[in-house]
Amino acid sequence: MDTDTPLDTAYRAMEAAPEDDAARLRFYERLADTELLLLLSREPEGETLDPEVFEVEGISYLLVFDSDARLAAFLGKPAPYAALPGRVIAGMLAGQGAGLGLNLDVAPSAYLIPPDAVAWLAETLGQGPAEASARPEELLAPGNVPEALLTALDGKLGRAAGLARRAYLAAVRYDDGSHGHMLGITGAREGAEGPLARAVNEALVFSGIEAGALDVVFLDDADAFTARLARVGLRFDLPEPEAEETRAEVQAPGSDPEKPPKLR
Repeated sequence: MDTDTPLDTAYRAMEAAPEDDAARLRFYERLADTELLLLLSREPEGETLDPEVFEVEGISYLLVFDSDARLAAFLGKPAPYAALPGRVIAGMLAGQGAGLGLNLDVAPSAYLIPPDAVAWLAETLGQGPAEASARPEELLAPGNVPEALLTALDGKLGRAAGLARRAYLAAVRYDDGSHGHMLGITGAREGAEGPLARAVNEALVFSGIEAGALDVVFLDDADAFTARLARVGLRFDLPEPEAEETRAEVQAPGSDPEKPPKLR
């Protein structure tokens, strides 16, 4: 009925290689990053949502679609919905014991996502980066960085338009003898440090690298350390922000990340 979406592509790759953990992780990363339309039983009331719940073999499922055309094709009539990132919906369902019905009957990515998978996704997304206090002593060109991590970083930073200007990836040796890799982010917008750090942490988690670590620092363009990092680091340029559209004073549920919507 329509062209394939990124979720369709990721789902096909996962289905084609059921033993491939990397393909499974890429699907769930895409699910978390995609804006999904959550089917509701009635219009939202403030930040409270009343989703339609369907029972399949005694398990409750909420229905989500990755386009309004697919939602309309499934129902055959207009219906209320809330447009929310998959990560927000997974967080709302944490501890609820419910699954997600994705694009059922209307797309190649039609999939009943079981409750344990939704719970795993919510837990994974809820694991923020840890703080460290070691001081870097030496910066080197990045070495032996898995292609999966570079691809994940490029994707995450590419979707962070307007949050910062650029980032540099370099190998680092610390004053306590430890070593690893560091991502230095410059020109971060005020308040964007937390979302950017979480995005980088997710890139590491969803790349499937076990026991991996990637430190994140936020720098000014004029810092001497930034110049050192730029000389040896792999550079990522973040996209420029799109022109802001005039927004209505009444925001849609979920538009404020500090106030996620609640399920009735």
